[in-house]
Amino acid sequence: MKFEKVIEQPVIPAERFLLRPLRRSDVGLLNLYAGDERVARNTTSIPHPLPPGTSENFVARNLADDRTEDVWAMDGTASGLSELLGVISLKRMDREQSEIGYWVAPAFWNTGVATEAVDALVAANPQANRTMFAAMFQDNPASAKVLTHAGFEYIGDAEAFSVARNATVPTWTYLRKLDR
Repeated sequence: MKFEKVIEQPVIPAERFLLRPLRRSDVGLLNLYAGDERVARNTTSIPHPLPPGTSENFVARNLADDRTEDVWAMDGTASGLSELLGVISLKRMDREQSEIGYWVAPAFWNTGVATEAVDALVAANPQANRTMFAAMFQDNPASAKVLTHAGFEYIGDAEAFSVARNATVPTWTYLRKLDR
């Protein structure tokens, strides 16, 4: 019998789903959704096509004690939705700051899932941050709308490398100051 490691990361309720830590059983749906070029192109780190073992390694890294990022699955099981609607993460930075990142499976685009996940994570503030940052590619204005709805403010332009696009892409950067 093989036991799955339990990590110290809270389960965060949202209206239609839970944000819960990743688990090894998420690999199949991660392969399906992260393997979609539309998802990969809107991230900096997901390659396309998705190489074998990528999702397994992603889950293993995020179950490690020495991880620098907490990743939650958007799990809609309790509401009759998919077990994995997408993922959302907080990457630790210095000075009580984190960078928020997320992607949603295309089947759930334009349904409010991203907005609900960002709102729940900001409200829970599980890393006791004073500030959260986020950046998105400028050709993804829907993601900017999610952040502004959650109270993030635009602070400037930058650029980031996209593995799926094999190119440096212009980004918008957003910031949200938090009460603790």
